[in-house]
Amino acid sequence: MTSTAAPPAEDRTTPGAVAETPLAAGSPAPRRDRHARRFGLPVAVCLVMGNVIGGGIFLLPASVAPFGTISLLSFAVLTLGAIALALVFGRLAQRHPRTGGPYVYVRAAFGDFAGFLAAYSYWMTAWVSNAALAVASVGYLAVLFPAVGEHRWTMCLAALAVQWLPALSNLAGTRYVGAVQVVATVLKLVPLLLVAVGGLFFFDPANLGPFQATGQSPVGAVSASAAILLFSYIGVESAAVSAGEVRDPARNVGRATVLGTIGAATVYLLGTLSVFGLVAHEKLVSSQAPFTDAVNAMFGGSWGGTLVAGAAVVSMLGALNGWTLLSAQTPYAAAKDGLFPRVFEKKQRGVPVVGVVVTVVLASALTVYNYTAGSAAVFESLVLITTFTATVPYLLSTAAQLYFLASGQGERVRGGRLVRDAVLAGVAFAFSMWLVAGSGYAAVYQGVLFLFAGVLAYALMAARKHRAAGTAAE
Repeated sequence: MTSTAAPPAEDRTTPGAVAETPLAAGSPAPRRDRHARRFGLPVAVCLVMGNVIGGGIFLLPASVAPFGTISLLSFAVLTLGAIALALVFGRLAQRHPRTGGPYVYVRAAFGDFAGFLAAYSYWMTAWVSNAALAVASVGYLAVLFPAVGEHRWTMCLAALAVQWLPALSNLAGTRYVGAVQVVATVLKLVPLLLVAVGGLFFFDPANLGPFQATGQSPVGAVSASAAILLFSYIGVESAAVSAGEVRDPARNVGRATVLGTIGAATVYLLGTLSVFGLVAHEKLVSSQAPFTDAVNAMFGGSWGGTLVAGAAVVSMLGALNGWTLLSAQTPYAAAKDGLFPRVFEKKQRGVPVVGVVVTVVLASALTVYNYTAGSAAVFESLVLITTFTATVPYLLSTAAQLYFLASGQGERVRGGRLVRDAVLAGVAFAFSMWLVAGSGYAAVYQGVLFLFAGVLAYALMAARKHRAAGTAAE
């Protein structure tokens, strides 16, 4: 039987809890910054979809084509796991509607150290991935502007510009971040939906090829293709990380997370299915631009390459716009709790400006290193490591939800939803473990080393926090 007593307004024993300080009588209300604006539900949905759908979608059909149409089953399985994870983030955001997302939930459940690991791994994932996304966009830019690809330094400058333009959008304020995100999401969805929906009218079943194109068992084929697709859904936590900038986060974060994930999954599945039916299987398995081939098959001519290249650039700029904001939000939340340097607390126009600047500077340095040293192997290794570090906050967040449910904390568990929430958390935990396994042995090994390197930083931050607490008590 569920108790009808209202839960306490604030659990002061919960790590990370933040009490709101009421304004003194007669004190003026804080001035509203016209450059800062909290995100409504549509912008929050665009943030999730824009961050989930980056540039990889333009190669996905060719990547999974060698396994046959059985790879579409992998999409279905992964989508169920991603939606379960999205629902868990929505439930966690209802209980802790604060900026920081996974960091906030993990710290509330397991304390400072686990919270720091979630924040540190998420932050490292963001800036390394931003560099990788910018470098990948250069290939598409070269299709639109051939001069970009003529020399490595023009390529480097183009990659830097792709990083700094979204950073400047972020520094202008959350009002502009939201506007750019909506515009970028709409612009990149138009050509994708053109293929995903319009392509169904040109669909030719003869192009599908075999259901299972490898000698593996059905389970083996699904698992192998899923390993390629697993990281297509990273970014489902985007609205939760920016909960402090979302209007009515307890209500809208969960909705935005689920709607954004379902929207991205629909584009992925329909787009891949349409490309399968538009491009002959034997051609698709070796295609370097499957969406270009699909557009050319629909309308003839060779203008599909320009259209797809433009959509890819817009897609990556939109993803960088969202990820730049997210990369600053987690350090901001951790800095507020004394677990990151205090400078990350600085906020202007609704944006943690220091976090944005530090992130883009680190990503830019990695980009310049990539083009200067020509060390593609090192760069690719770092990117692979981030595929592991990205899953650490997921795993810890789902564990936090299981902890809240199993510990029976009344303000976090509603009796009628206990079984449903437990099942969702269990599925999301299994999905997160699958993401870790899909990273590969090398990425997990090296990722753990990078993660543990952050322990030294935690020791210094924790010591500073302890000294400050001791000084305040005297």
